[in-house]
Amino acid sequence: MALPAWFTPPGLPRGIRWGLVLAAGLAGGCAGPRPGAARGPTELDPVIAKVRPGLVRLRVVTTDYNEGREVKSQAVGSGAIISRDGYIISNHHVAGHAVRIFCTLWNREEVEAELVGTDALTDISVLKLKPAKPMEFTPVAFGDSDALRVGEPVLALGSPMALSQSVTRGIVSNTEMVMPRFFGPQARFRLDGEDVGALVKWIGHDAPIYGGNSGGPLVNLRGEIVGINEIKFGLSGAIPGNLARSVAAELIAQGRVRRSWLGVDVQPRFKRAGGDPAAERGVLIAGVWPDSPAAAAGLAAGDLLVALAGRPVDVRFEEQLPDFMRLASALPIGQAVPVVVRRDGRELSLEITPVERGELWARQREIKPWGVTARNLTWLSARELKRPDTNGVVITSVRPGGPAGSAKPALAPGDVLVAVNHSPVRHLQELVELTHRLTQDQSGPVPVLAAFERKDQRFLTLVPLGSEELRDPGREAAKAWLPVETQVLTRPLARALGRPELRGFYLTRVYPGSTAEKAGLRVGDLILAVNGEPLTASGAEHQDELASLLRQYDVGDTVELTVGRGQTTLKLSVELARSPRLPREMRTYRNEEFEFTARDLSFFDRAERQWPATQSGALVIEVKPGSWAELGALAVDDLIVAVDGRPVRDVDELRRQMEEITAARKTAVVLQVRRGIHAKFLELEPNWND
Repeated sequence: MALPAWFTPPGLPRGIRWGLVLAAGLAGGCAGPRPGAARGPTELDPVIAKVRPGLVRLRVVTTDYNEGREVKSQAVGSGAIISRDGYIISNHHVAGHAVRIFCTLWNREEVEAELVGTDALTDISVLKLKPAKPMEFTPVAFGDSDALRVGEPVLALGSPMALSQSVTRGIVSNTEMVMPRFFGPQARFRLDGEDVGALVKWIGHDAPIYGGNSGGPLVNLRGEIVGINEIKFGLSGAIPGNLARSVAAELIAQGRVRRSWLGVDVQPRFKRAGGDPAAERGVLIAGVWPDSPAAAAGLAAGDLLVALAGRPVDVRFEEQLPDFMRLASALPIGQAVPVVVRRDGRELSLEITPVERGELWARQREIKPWGVTARNLTWLSARELKRPDTNGVVITSVRPGGPAGSAKPALAPGDVLVAVNHSPVRHLQELVELTHRLTQDQSGPVPVLAAFERKDQRFLTLVPLGSEELRDPGREAAKAWLPVETQVLTRPLARALGRPELRGFYLTRVYPGSTAEKAGLRVGDLILAVNGEPLTASGAEHQDELASLLRQYDVGDTVELTVGRGQTTLKLSVELARSPRLPREMRTYRNEEFEFTARDLSFFDRAERQWPATQSGALVIEVKPGSWAELGALAVDDLIVAVDGRPVRDVDELRRQMEEITAARKTAVVLQVRRGIHAKFLELEPNWND
């Protein structure tokens, strides 16, 4: 069966996905010259020189939706420039869900692009380069993919594993490759629910292609595009160039592909005609959708459709089925066309009026106050769910423990939300606006009554909309504190020191500049008694004995410690300090747009990292997987010290600066961070969902 649409090789960074199938490199597929050896011209040089300026490596920030969140990841794929003003053709599975697209041209220049249109059914996307200043690009021309012959040499070009300007060589192995139906329904190559093989017969070839090559061109030896590399199915597979060119033209012209729909399920006809020679043509109608154009025209299951719009139909083999599907989907929408069917040994002439098909699945969106992702019902998906209309919002994923996930009963993927507080919810934007009205100016969760439908049942549930704000945790009661860290002097340690009778604590750290350091305590000292009261700690379970004993005193009191140092015993007087705030007591800030959490620095942070007392900043304690922060390489334990060149003193300052960035909808944000002993600048490149 075909490999999955995305492949991530082991050991590569999380969040990077490689377009599954694309052409390999200039150095791959052909034996290269030895280092230092002279290289003469080859027959491929003119082809590569012609195509190379139009090759593009794509780095795409794309979105997926799971556990109630919009999850961002980076994908790497390929594309080809097809017009002088910078239109690019690639795969839907590379760029169809893109929110930011960065294109590396043949000269290594990076230019941002925007998504013009995308078509899941043929796995084609069109992008448009948006250079900072006007540029004219060198396009790659299309050839005639119908003219390809088995055995003809072809080159697969693209960016395997993100290696730009790469090429492999092969021959056309099969001009009408399909996925055999006997592999079963799960072996189909589906994108956004659409069966790509319904319209596409792939050009099979043996030019090696690798992850990152998706969307790259398959070219003939005239340097013309004859296919767009897409899958690896034993052989490499490319979408025929003629189909890709027609889809791209429609996406450029109107941003989407309009297709007609008849409302029939079809399959190749039976192997044996049952003695009726006239039944040796046509396509078998397996089913007719209720309330469809086919039902209105009088078509029925078991009919052989032998002609459509004046064109004969012949589908005996799987390889012929995509040809019929392309014919049926290209009929004039809303205009009656003739159809001829064979039924009970007789031919019937009927008329059918196609309607527009539309998408199977609508785009998803995250609804943060609900803790869900959701989509609208389309005309087709409503019928698949056996719903009478497209009213309602389909829940696609739920955040565990979030508002919808903690409701009783909880919402679940596949549920259709139909009303909130008795107000009908007909589509996603209506839900967003209603949610905004209910939660604006509210500081905590707002309970709402939600009605949802699950199959043929209707449920009610209370959902606490919104999220709990992070509050200042406050300070625990100040305690008397000895500014040191210790470990219990266990019996085995005492014996190893040659003093098995000793009980107490070994000093592992003395905080610099503290009252303990000023009193003369050192790392390696043994604390044996406090104000003459011997300590009894001899096992790990006694770790709290010293702290408990000191809590009997007040801040500022002086205690006399009996200290073992080498072979001597000392009496040292130490003033007890006020216990510092613990990390869990520090003020915390959670940024919902970039999805990271940071807190103020504590005394212990500075001490453990050996930062000076003057060190300022906000310490990152959480970065959500698939967030803008993660894509920008922000990591837990990074110390944010500046945002866009402005210093960050604490989380209040970080909050103010990030709120300004959100209000301005900045498309690039530079964080300066300390990471261990290193300093780094991180560039976050968000796309704002207004």
